[in-house]
Amino acid sequence: AGARARRGGRAACAAGSGAMVPDMAKRNTMNALMWGSIAVAAAPMAGAFASFFVPKGSGGAGGAIAAKDALGNDVTAAGWLATHKPGERELTQGLKGDPTYLVVTSDGKIENYGINSICTHLGCVVPWNVAENKFKCPCHGSQYDATGKVVRGPAPLSLALCHAEVGDGDVVQYSPWTETDFRTGLAPWWK
Repeated sequence: AGARARRGGRAACAAGSGAMVPDMAKRNTMNALMWGSIAVAAAPMAGAFASFFVPKGSGGAGGAIAAKDALGNDVTAAGWLATHKPGERELTQGLKGDPTYLVVTSDGKIENYGINSICTHLGCVVPWNVAENKFKCPCHGSQYDATGKVVRGPAPLSLALCHAEVGDGDVVQYSPWTETDFRTGLAPWWK
């Protein structure tokens, strides 16, 4: 009975020992400092994460740039038509450095538009499949017709277009496509 009383006495003594208990104002101040520190660290991370989902702007002043071949040389209409048959599509460097198909028409001229080869699903480069006469993405199977219009998903949109014109010095020039997409009748999504 005496041991039990001693233990109980210690418990009573510890509970009433007058240990410092912080008041509510100090607790609120410490909580505000903690959450403020977390917010200061998390805000830039959240901003960087959110910016990943915002597409890049078109950049540039909207002027024409020369199409480049695989070696970085300007593409000339005469040189291109001398080495490419009607109906051929081959990659060149287009606007913003994107790989862009330059198309030779059935009558042996350069088509008035170029087709950006970046898949609208996840950004793979879409090759031209000569045997099937369409673009087929090797990553997830999206398919586009000869003009770049999406015909099978999972790609949600058609391939982007740009104007292709023969400029000074017979150099093929690309410029942004800002008018209605002739394939869909809608405003261009890539503006």
